[in-house]
Amino acid sequence: MKAIVLEKGGGVEELKHKEIDKPAIQENEVLIKVKALGINPVDVKTRSGKAFYSKLEGDDLMILGWDVAGVVEAVGSAVAKFKEGDAVFGMVNFPGHGKAYAEYVASPADHLALKPEKISFEEAAASTLAALTAYQDLVHQANVQAGQRVVVHAAAGGVGHFAVQIAKSLGAYVIGTSSAGNKDFVLELGADEHIDYKAKNFEEVAKDIDLVIEIVGGENIKRSVNTVKPGGKLVSNLGFNDEAAALAEKRGVDGKNYLVQSSGEDMDQLADLLATGKVKAHVFKTFAFDELAEAHLQVETGHTRGKVVVTLP
Repeated sequence: MKAIVLEKGGGVEELKHKEIDKPAIQENEVLIKVKALGINPVDVKTRSGKAFYSKLEGDDLMILGWDVAGVVEAVGSAVAKFKEGDAVFGMVNFPGHGKAYAEYVASPADHLALKPEKISFEEAAASTLAALTAYQDLVHQANVQAGQRVVVHAAAGGVGHFAVQIAKSLGAYVIGTSSAGNKDFVLELGADEHIDYKAKNFEEVAKDIDLVIEIVGGENIKRSVNTVKPGGKLVSNLGFNDEAAALAEKRGVDGKNYLVQSSGEDMDQLADLLATGKVKAHVFKTFAFDELAEAHLQVETGHTRGKVVVTLP
């Protein structure tokens, strides 16, 4: 089968096309013929030698990627949830070795869900790591309740555009931050308010916030703490430094860092949201499998609205 292997950390030239054997599956796994896969900032960082590079480089073949959508070709003996021919999607083995940049992927069955019929494989592949991050932040980490005031940073991006929609589906009042050029998009997602972070200091506008979903990092984390009311929460996906933690404690804010985990149960919940139209994936651009390096370069710009997806025949 065709696969794209990372030979060493560095630029996109280190992503090499190779012919390798199809993966064998264990009794709890399924073999997926991949139709589409999603590209995330963590893919780009790992490719460059950061993020999970040191964790993966010891394997014989370093194949990046975690987001897949495709058709089940074979089923392990202990798998009851899926059968051959099922269309499925999910985030595979995160934060381990997903090996999604390939024509076939072996995945634990409990990392997957059935793809809703009404959405495409491209939309399904887009609705995995980013969507799971938003869902787990809001539901498991923050337990968002109807009527709460939620700020979503980078609301036009991969995680952000899902977080806005999922928070609205839970009944929250959502304030999204982005550049002015993405204002209409963020409001169309369902946000109740928009803040242009380039024109205004968001902490001077957003007050008495119950929850901040922080996916920008750096100084933005500390600034975000200042918007949260005592007893409120801040969930960061990019680290929670000591200075921000001290400020959160002083203000009575529950601040935490969270890394998304593979979960078929949560994928089932996302499948329901996608099937009912409460959540929609915005696919910014699709690339062919042999253009995967170009997909990395697009994500690397940091200016992608929604998600970048790679398709396979």
